[in-house]
Amino acid sequence: MDAAKSLKKKLALPLIVALIFILLFSVNTPNGNNNSIPKPHGPPAVCSLGVSEQTITPLKNTKHLLVSAYVDQRVKDLDIRIIGIFKRDSIQPLHCVFCCTNFLSKTTPATILQHSDHFGFPFATTDVMCQIPQNCNATHVTLLTTPDKESASDSTWLPIRNQKSDRQKEENMKFDFTVCISSLFGDYNNVLQFAETLEMYRLLGVNRVVIYNTSCGPELDRLLQNYSQEGFVEMVPWPIDKHLNPSRGWLHSQHGGDVHYFGQLTTLNECIYRSMERSRYVLLNDIDEILMPYQHKDLMSLMNTLQKQHPNTGVFLIENHTYPKKLFNQSKSGPLPQWNGVPGFDIMVHIYREEPDRNIYHPHKLIVQPRAVQQTSVHDVLKMSGAKFKVPPDVCRIIHSPISTPTDPPLDQLHVDTRLWDFKDKLLPNVIKVLRRAELLRSETQN
Repeated sequence: MDAAKSLKKKLALPLIVALIFILLFSVNTPNGNNNSIPKPHGPPAVCSLGVSEQTITPLKNTKHLLVSAYVDQRVKDLDIRIIGIFKRDSIQPLHCVFCCTNFLSKTTPATILQHSDHFGFPFATTDVMCQIPQNCNATHVTLLTTPDKESASDSTWLPIRNQKSDRQKEENMKFDFTVCISSLFGDYNNVLQFAETLEMYRLLGVNRVVIYNTSCGPELDRLLQNYSQEGFVEMVPWPIDKHLNPSRGWLHSQHGGDVHYFGQLTTLNECIYRSMERSRYVLLNDIDEILMPYQHKDLMSLMNTLQKQHPNTGVFLIENHTYPKKLFNQSKSGPLPQWNGVPGFDIMVHIYREEPDRNIYHPHKLIVQPRAVQQTSVHDVLKMSGAKFKVPPDVCRIIHSPISTPTDPPLDQLHVDTRLWDFKDKLLPNVIKVLRRAELLRSETQN
């Protein structure tokens, strides 16, 4: 027994020393064995502190504005396309620098591509193309006016979007159709037309509508917030008037200002890249326009036919047809009682179509496969791959219902077109439902 006790005493001392050592080691290394697990690397602190959260970002030491950055490797030896609005007479050499996963890259020279369509305005949509240095897993990018990357410490960084190791297969696209509404401004408040048009597009198979919003009226804002919460509308703040004097017209010599039509050319291009990995087709048009198929029940049926007939085509041009503000049987077919007091007008009673004069230039709007387009204008693309096709108006045309028209043709020069009425039984209840959901109906008791 004495020998056993003596052995226990001899063993106890080393055990106590070992326990103390383990406790001290644990205190000095609070993560213990977790130290061997690599931590995920975010962007270096130099760019984490200066990442832009705006949709329009001034470029330091220039008169230019940056909008967004996207992966785009369709131009040889270039990887990133930065969409911006540049002052045309002040373009200077620029340099790209990247936030890599765990370090700041060296600078690379930028390739500046000014869009050919600017309609004489001082500021134009401009693409800046960058090459990512080797061994850089780039997360953010900025532009410098000097090749010294040390000046990047106080720059504003843009997150790089559309990052994929392999291009997403078309069958895995989240949306079939996205509509891009390029500019909403001037406290626009045509609620009824907006609701009818969005619901009409939903019936035609559109999954998503992207709207660049500078300003709109209170009732329309309520409607659009409701659509946004539902997920059908993506609202992009577009405070172009905080940076430039935007024109309300399309030609500088007539309308003045710094940039064409509230930056419409820039937003159309931005929407294409925003949709490039998410949408099979993109429709570029205004909110008072509906791209209407006349021989197919919806847009997918139309495009399936057109793509089969024209397999190498990436851009489809749809002819514009104006429907002047002449009401048809207003006493019988006027606004429903539930719509009394809702701002705007009812497009369902605008069924008189003006025949376009094809002896002069006549505009089109576009349905595009976004990955076929590099640069676009309003009525045509500027750079693309593949072919273009003008869709015959008896197959598909634009129902354009503007608030006002420059001329007022007599009825005997107009054509009756009631294509919208084919959707009336589904459209009208859907419009009433969305107006009620947004609490925009004056009375719930009227039928």
